Amino acid sequence: MMSMGTLPSMTNFQGHGPGRWSCEPVSLQSQPVHDSVTRDGIIHSRSFRGNAGSAEHFISIKAPAFLNFADQVAFVYERYRQTQTHLGLAPETAVFRRIFLSDVLNQAVFVRESELVDDYTAVSVVQQPPLPASKIEMLAYHIESPDPVAKHRLSPRHLLIRKNNQRHLWSTRLCTCDDETTISSETQTRRIFNELIAALARQGATLRDHCVRTWIYIKGIDVFYRGMADGRRELFAAEGLTPSTHYIASTGIEGACSHRHDLVAMDAYSHLDLVPGQVSYLNDFDWLCATQDYNVTFERGTRVAYADRAHCFISGTASIDKAGEIVHPGDVLLQLERALGNMEALLRSGSAALGDLMYLIAYLRDPADFARVDAHLRNRFPGLPIILVQGAVCRPAWLVEIEGVAIAGNNEPALPPF
Repeated sequence: MMSMGTLPSMTNFQGHGPGRWSCEPVSLQSQPVHDSVTRDGIIHSRSFRGNAGSAEHFISIKAPAFLNFADQVAFVYERYRQTQTHLGLAPETAVFRRIFLSDVLNQAVFVRESELVDDYTAVSVVQQPPLPASKIEMLAYHIESPDPVAKHRLSPRHLLIRKNNQRHLWSTRLCTCDDETTISSETQTRRIFNELIAALARQGATLRDHCVRTWIYIKGIDVFYRGMADGRRELFAAEGLTPSTHYIASTGIEGACSHRHDLVAMDAYSHLDLVPGQVSYLNDFDWLCATQDYNVTFERGTRVAYADRAHCFISGTASIDKAGEIVHPGDVLLQLERALGNMEALLRSGSAALGDLMYLIAYLRDPADFARVDAHLRNRFPGLPIILVQGAVCRPAWLVEIEGVAIAGNNEPALPPF
């Protein structure tokens, strides 16, 4: 087991949006911890503090590639613990962790038995190999609040968070646990969503009115994406999610759970006490068409507003134009720039900007593109938690897809506080 040593000192990075931050009653800080891939891993954090005292923190930690898997897990946990101490975060402030693995069938059991998994945090475990060569990377989300934050484990897959008389449901590792026979991706998708629908119903909520964000992982996406998309579209129609209502922000990407025959797995976030006017949907039709124009059913982005802030959940976004066509085939950096332009347009429609991003995930079809994409993103977004993993997009010609969450200051006192 390697010695973890001491955590490198952190420096402050002041995030900003065009002409806004000087007049907003909030501060945005990011603390880049270290930036050495080969020896010390990569650790970044970013925090948003509202004027009522509630803070949100996002932490990303990638293990160094030279360690064996057990030591990489130990590295991630120890540096995570040290980062929490630096930020003044008690362990109970943790809400959600996503753990990206290179070989989930062999690694998931070890991770589930580690200190990265506990009963009071929603933990997602997915096979999406961290690039360039690590076996494990983690994204963590913490809420720090002067008011009590209560957690209740509803089941192994569903964690309920209560804050300011609002309930937030985090659902992770949803799958059919198909260990013996291969059910179609269409059928698996319907079963997974039905489990989420049942969990929501037990809390007096519905998929249509309360689910904010999904992450859908498809094994063999070049073959099985269409079945997932068909199953989701049919289920959405039955649940009242149609072109005349709305859909759900989502990422549908190559990934796998720890069950050999599962073709589809999912994580989801739902807000069970939304009020009228709190949710809006993001698009800019000068940049992007509606997803229904090419027969898929998800929102480009969803904005959930509070009295002092707004969360913008940006769906998986690729190099696509307003006609639904792929832009810049064969050039990963031009595709990345177009995807970032699309994300910027989506955020702008929600009164936010790229400077409000709290983290960014980039999915690459070809690991050989890592060095150029990584350099480009880290140069453009210094200090931002950025995770790059191997994950093919639903169209083979798309070389890269990005997603993220932005938090922007808001001033609507009539809305609930976060």
